Amino acid sequence: MSNNKDWLASAGSNTQLCHTGYDPTAYHGFVNPPVVHASTVLFPNARAMETRSQPYTYGTRGTPTTDALCRAIDALEGSAGTILVPSGLAAISVPFLAFLSAGDHALIVDSVYSPCRHFCDTMLTRLGVEVEYYDPDLGEGIERLIRPNTRLVHTEAPGSNTMEMQDIGAISAIAHRHGCVVTMDNTWATPLYFKPLQHGVDISIHAATKYPSGHSDILMGTVSANAEHWGRLHEANITLGICGAPDDSYQILRGLRTMGLRLDHHNRSALAVARWLEARSDVAGVLHPALESFPGHALWKRDFKGASGVFSFLLPAADGPGARSKAHAFLDALQLFGLGWSWGGYESLAVHVNLSDRTIRKGPTNAAVIRLQIGLEDVEDILADLERGFEASAKV
Repeated sequence: MSNNKDWLASAGSNTQLCHTGYDPTAYHGFVNPPVVHASTVLFPNARAMETRSQPYTYGTRGTPTTDALCRAIDALEGSAGTILVPSGLAAISVPFLAFLSAGDHALIVDSVYSPCRHFCDTMLTRLGVEVEYYDPDLGEGIERLIRPNTRLVHTEAPGSNTMEMQDIGAISAIAHRHGCVVTMDNTWATPLYFKPLQHGVDISIHAATKYPSGHSDILMGTVSANAEHWGRLHEANITLGICGAPDDSYQILRGLRTMGLRLDHHNRSALAVARWLEARSDVAGVLHPALESFPGHALWKRDFKGASGVFSFLLPAADGPGARSKAHAFLDALQLFGLGWSWGGYESLAVHVNLSDRTIRKGPTNAAVIRLQIGLEDVEDILADLERGFEASAKV
């Protein structure tokens, strides 16, 4: 067996997932790279220590295990380098700290992941960065918001909870004309269904907690950069002393091997459930980019290769308090669905979405937004459980 893997670049996505990020010849023929635990790394002599002239120098700067995962992510992203951090939120905050300084202006999409907004409104603001939120539908119109001190444009498509699509290519092109760094949270699609760097994004962000892990038991984030921005991202990561753990890296590597198969199942099941919901008279709308009725469907169809298992629907109610009561009745009646944060695991989850922190894309006043993560269970069982929820909410 040759260790030359040039052929992988033109291979299919599942083949890449099976074979990237490891070299059995480097580990005595073992298929999976070993878990290397390290803090101190010894040098053969003082000169080598002074010049750091060996691949590994300290545990925070990488081990064979973490490097194997970084190589796998780089192969999927087409990136110049990847850093590993302990969570998806850290994957957002580290590049923000790397590329923003006091006096800078940052444009953040209003449909952003809520903890990201909290980081911007607290930490970034306290550090002297001016944060402005923009409508996800803005597209080329983002140019009118860019100022002389705008340094970063953050995107997320689809948007958290309400699934708004963005014209990532158009936004990136305009941002670059003004010297801005473009970051994107691509957790929903993964690099299998959307490759941000191919659409002009500089920094691709993922909560590996979700689909790369796939089993609801690992916290990790990955941040991948193009060649122009890799050096600064890497330097910031070293300066902050943030790193991914080797055991977690090993588990993420294992998860990657089946991610394509799992995503395909999530994709098909979620779309089947979304179409079932769309046909119901007691549903006010289904927020799924792959549905032809969704406002951002054309963008999704143009740029994305698939859809994952997360989407939302609107449970109608007379007013805000009624929406809360109906949502609680619906959720409390579910038996198969778990009530919990996160997604991307094998199990189905449901949550009543809180959109009170939005400044532009505010939530509906006459409906509850219910976000579903469609897991790997049989669709018939998922639909039966949702039916229990609708029967309970109808009584409120």
